Amino acid sequence: MVKNIVWSTIFATIAALLQSVLLYRLKFYGAVPDLSLGVLVFSAYVNGTMNGQLTGFFSGIFYDFLSVAPMGLYTFIRTIIGALTGLLRGTFFLDTLVLPMVLCASATIFKGLMLFGLHLLFAGAVPSYPPLTSPVFWFELLLNTITAPFLFWLLKLFKPLLASPGEN
Repeated sequence: MVKNIVWSTIFATIAALLQSVLLYRLKFYGAVPDLSLGVLVFSAYVNGTMNGQLTGFFSGIFYDFLSVAPMGLYTFIRTIIGALTGLLRGTFFLDTLVLPMVLCASATIFKGLMLFGLHLLFAGAVPSYPPLTSPVFWFELLLNTITAPFLFWLLKLFKPLLASPGEN
């Protein structure tokens, strides 16, 4: 289990660096696909709640250092997303197209709603975009949904590192 958490966190960290350094230059209407969220969703779905929580926590800490948001914001959000996604472990067959798209789209919507809710509570401190009215949110949702099958396919190549033996 520790090996899976460490490797999942490393993959999520690499994805966060990739999206903040390289993909940031290729913004699509101000949005960048959240690859580290996709790695977290894959890891949590394959390994379960505890792995999802811990991977979300550790990758969220790193993501907090990359962002200008208050320390702990993304740690909190990604820990909850990892835990909720982990609850779905083994519920559905992990196909190559539909489930990755649904999981990543759901995680993106949940992330947007949590950011918006925290923005309402801590208006001056938490940056957000209104989930229903911001074009950046909708383009991020579109990019995350489109890139999910490719990301899951790539992560399945590293399944011995990211998943416990005998998992889906």
